[in-house]
Amino acid sequence: MDLRNIAIIAHVDHGKTTLVDELLKQSGTFRENQATTERAMDSNDIERERGITILAKCTSVEHGSTRINIVDTPGHADFGGEVERILNMVDGVVLLVDAAEGPMPQTKFVTSKALALGLRPIVVLNKVDKPDAEPDRALNEVFDLFANLGADDDQLDFPHLYASGRSGWADAELDGPRENLDALFDLIVRHVPAPRQIADAGKPFRMLATTLSADPFIGRILTGRVESGTLKVGETIKALSRKGERIEQFRVTKILAFRGLGQQPIEEAQAGDIVTLAGMAKATVADTLCDLSIDVPLPAQPIDPPTISVTFGINDSPLAGKDGNKVQSRVIRERLMKEAESNVAIKIEDTPGGEAFVVSGRGELQMGVLIENMRREGFELSISRPRVIFREENGQRLEPVEEVIVDVDDEYSGVVIEKLTGQRKGDLVEMKPAGVGKTRIVAHVPSRGLIGYHGQFLTDTRGTGVLNRIFHGWTPHKGPIEGRHVGVLISMENGVSVAYALWNLEDRGKLFIGAQEQVYEGMIIGEHSRDNDLEVNPLKGKKLTNVRASGTDEAVRLTPPVRMSLEEAIAYVQDDELVEVTPKIVRLRKRFLDPHERKRQARAG
Repeated sequence: MDLRNIAIIAHVDHGKTTLVDELLKQSGTFRENQATTERAMDSNDIERERGITILAKCTSVEHGSTRINIVDTPGHADFGGEVERILNMVDGVVLLVDAAEGPMPQTKFVTSKALALGLRPIVVLNKVDKPDAEPDRALNEVFDLFANLGADDDQLDFPHLYASGRSGWADAELDGPRENLDALFDLIVRHVPAPRQIADAGKPFRMLATTLSADPFIGRILTGRVESGTLKVGETIKALSRKGERIEQFRVTKILAFRGLGQQPIEEAQAGDIVTLAGMAKATVADTLCDLSIDVPLPAQPIDPPTISVTFGINDSPLAGKDGNKVQSRVIRERLMKEAESNVAIKIEDTPGGEAFVVSGRGELQMGVLIENMRREGFELSISRPRVIFREENGQRLEPVEEVIVDVDDEYSGVVIEKLTGQRKGDLVEMKPAGVGKTRIVAHVPSRGLIGYHGQFLTDTRGTGVLNRIFHGWTPHKGPIEGRHVGVLISMENGVSVAYALWNLEDRGKLFIGAQEQVYEGMIIGEHSRDNDLEVNPLKGKKLTNVRASGTDEAVRLTPPVRMSLEEAIAYVQDDELVEVTPKIVRLRKRFLDPHERKRQARAG
């Protein structure tokens, strides 16, 4: 059977996973009466809740006499480590572009990686049935993007299709029959070359591990493409590091291949196919699994460096251990090390005290997803404000800069430009009309300036703006950037909050808690309306007397409190504050709960 390996790449929400759903249905992967879920490839709970792809996943469909291995890739720059590794396993890419939005930042990020590897793309203009679709403009923008990224003549001469993934059709012409996805299947078979590795089937076995996972029954498993040779179950092979050091020698206990949405055991792995191996104990991502006679590892793709770091610590608040069952630093460290093994974009460092760990990664969303996964597993954590990672070159301090692309209604463009280029020290690169009363703004903004900005951006644009960001490069340090302009309300007592006390505090600012909630000394219960922190007593009840008068005993009516999501809380806190995360609740607190210690640290700092 012929073989093709492709990846589907696109910006967030341009329809990758929905298109894969239709490819699976039309290839006969599902029975006619089989119950299927929407976005079948998004198997992770958080992926389903957020509607984004976080983990790259493989599937396989058959079209005629050809089997097509398809990789569904993440669309967010924070999970770019997944994309870079996965592109090494494929021979072609299908670039999906929203016909209304055109190429967006993540399109640029992943496409640059694909072009650098010499892959020839197929462009699919998706969602052409939307009312505001402009497929011709989007196609011209894709060509300009390829030219700017240094594509060669073969890559610039790309084929394109018009499609609607949700409706399940793709055609070479905009006014085609719109019946099915056969045009896409046929183009993949014609345009994407068969794996060149098939020619090396007679050489010794070699495979580069690109993704790591664990199976509850067969243990540690590594997935990758067989670069040369064949491998049978029961054979003994070894693992080499990127530097050529021998890691281990092991017997292959199982070989799995992708068939539809599942994996099936096979007896022999062939050159060019994407397979999963079991049996190793230490080998990990970017290692070479090979025949015992081989001593030179396969080259592994370098990974872009982390740009932000967050400190994960134990939860040492008075309410620690009430919600979760994993609270010790040893257990937290084991979980983080396990994450770093499978996610090469994350780096873990110990701190001198041993009770906290510095986790470095690509962005706030990536950190938020890791913390959310850990809290669902029963962990309790205290999380610091994200810090940008600086770099020293030739005696100069450099900081990461991100390219920000904003689509807003014309009336809000002024306030967005003012916030990005003023207090956040960004540089305006481009501003142009985006049609239908909207403006597109492109700016280069220091990563420091974007921490905590998204919530403010949604407020400034009344929830109508769309902001996309991607790592752009390094620039000389731009000096101090102002943080939050207001202080917080800090509880001075331990106990249960009282409605009457909170009602009296509403004049002081916005509250983060409601009545009858557990609070403790040093916990942040609201935002002060002024720029200083204020210690308050949320436990103070109404003094009762024997005097009764009309109107004095009316029920207290509280304004509903502001409830922050995990990402909002992490972006909100300052350097002297922490986010307390448990399986049931997210709280804000001061780093030092004792007010005297806070004052001493403020004087020392």
